[in-house]
Amino acid sequence: MGDAAPFGKGKVRRLFGLDRSGAEPEPTRAGQPLRPFTIPNFIGYLRLLGIPLFLWVAFSSGDGRDWTAAVLFFLIAGGDYVDGFLARVTGQYSRLGALMDPVIDRLTIFSGLMVCWHFDLLPHWMLALLLVRELATLMLARWGLSHGVDIEVNWFGRVAVFPVMTSLCFAMFWDSWVPTALLAIGIVLGVIATYLYARVGRDQIHASQAAAAAEESAQQ
Repeated sequence: MGDAAPFGKGKVRRLFGLDRSGAEPEPTRAGQPLRPFTIPNFIGYLRLLGIPLFLWVAFSSGDGRDWTAAVLFFLIAGGDYVDGFLARVTGQYSRLGALMDPVIDRLTIFSGLMVCWHFDLLPHWMLALLLVRELATLMLARWGLSHGVDIEVNWFGRVAVFPVMTSLCFAMFWDSWVPTALLAIGIVLGVIATYLYARVGRDQIHASQAAAAAEESAQQ
């Protein structure tokens, strides 16, 4: 038998983001250089610039159901997968990308939420739950950073993004029960993810404090 192919099944799964097992890449961790000038970060900058354009197009529409706005939202949301794919292909991981991507995702969701709320495209009570969940996630991330802890994205958090983004996008051109059902699924998965973020962050902080106390005791 010859050597294994350079792109085996496992490597292909990892390349396309289907396998997220293992530790996060070292360049994305706390204390590493920001490295702002990378190809994946350039995609992130385009996503940021696209958000105000999307909002202008969406709010200029008569009833919020606008194909141009929906396509713009799709491109901004899909850019999250594109920059991750490019990071894996090029190896251009960066601390800035790790910090910027979840913020852009939250801003994308907030912008879609604003449009759907303003034009009554989705139930307001569900959009309010989504808003609370997103704000809680942001506060947890800030709390983790202030305590020197990186709260890594879990499986529920990764999966929740798809139905949420899809529901907001679909609602902009499809008057159906489907966007509402997708939003409900995304909210449930998102709440589970946020609970796990909080628990893991708490455990990491407790472990760090215990290690520091043990080291201090050993030095006395």
